[in-house]
Amino acid sequence: MKIAVDAMGGDYAPSVVVEGVVWAARELDMPLILVGDKTRIEDELSKHEWKGLPISVKHASQVVGMDESPGQAMRRKKDSSIKICFDLVKSGEAVAVVSAGNSGAAMAAGIFVLRNLKGVDRPAIAVIMPTKKDPVVVLDAGGNVDCKPVHLVQFAVMGSVYARYILKKNNPRIGLLSNGEEEGKGNELTRETHEVLKDSSFNYLNYLGYVEGRDIFSGDVDVVVCDGFVGNVVLKVTEGVAEALASMLKKEIMASLPAKLGYLLAKGALLNVKKKVDYAEYGGAPLLGIDGTGIISHGASDARAIKNAIKVAYECAKNKLNRHLLEELEKNQVLQKFGGSSPLRSVEEG
Repeated sequence: MKIAVDAMGGDYAPSVVVEGVVWAARELDMPLILVGDKTRIEDELSKHEWKGLPISVKHASQVVGMDESPGQAMRRKKDSSIKICFDLVKSGEAVAVVSAGNSGAAMAAGIFVLRNLKGVDRPAIAVIMPTKKDPVVVLDAGGNVDCKPVHLVQFAVMGSVYARYILKKNNPRIGLLSNGEEEGKGNELTRETHEVLKDSSFNYLNYLGYVEGRDIFSGDVDVVVCDGFVGNVVLKVTEGVAEALASMLKKEIMASLPAKLGYLLAKGALLNVKKKVDYAEYGGAPLLGIDGTGIISHGASDARAIKNAIKVAYECAKNKLNRHLLEELEKNQVLQKFGGSSPLRSVEEG
């Protein structure tokens, strides 16, 4: 199983990407394809002991910038590294793509080249976030800022499958993000989605109802569903709070000798917490709903994050995630038998 890695994607590409690929090839022993400017990639490879490792290079003459319009990039840059990565999956030369580049372009390329899985209207970006217990899947984290109830229902199904087969949750608990847990809370989108998910047609999902923002980190749910606008705000606020707390803690530790001594005593525990909340540990966010495997990494990813993103891609491919997604999505087709009484149809038409 070869994995195509966008060597030109990310704030520190191609150096950290190449380093991460060498690390992954050595540690995980899997064949990897670095896609991008061949000369620059080979220059970076020369800095590492990579001979004998299962790494190959595929040249791509163009790069999609972090600030470029995804749609325009797909139309104008047919030989971009991110598009060539997905082309390799389509041709069967690779089973998955990893990119730390323009996330919109990665999503656009995945949809344009591989198309959506049957039963998926809109693919979703699923981020893994730490909690007081086990990690939680939050989706959509920015792929779709305007959603309908049918989209959120599909996100719930896909998130549940990911939690079951990748995070190894036996019966994933699903929560719908809202501004309160009471029945009357939420906006039109969340209220209508809530009614659909409560329908008996979806009793195979372990849907618990509304959850609030603070519940994301409680560990009491395994999947949190929201539209991409809300999800991206949650993601960015979480990143900002984590960075602010780390900065404030460092400032207090350096302020006095007793604080420094206390840090030395608590260093092990603090490093464990830091590791738990470090996005690099989770690698990247799977793009669920395309007919293939795509992992979108943080633009500021270091080599460890790239290595871990490759590991996530490998796990998705090895566990045949898309096959399980299709099987679960087919259960949604039973709603079509109800015709006009289908809860999804009534929500969309009513």
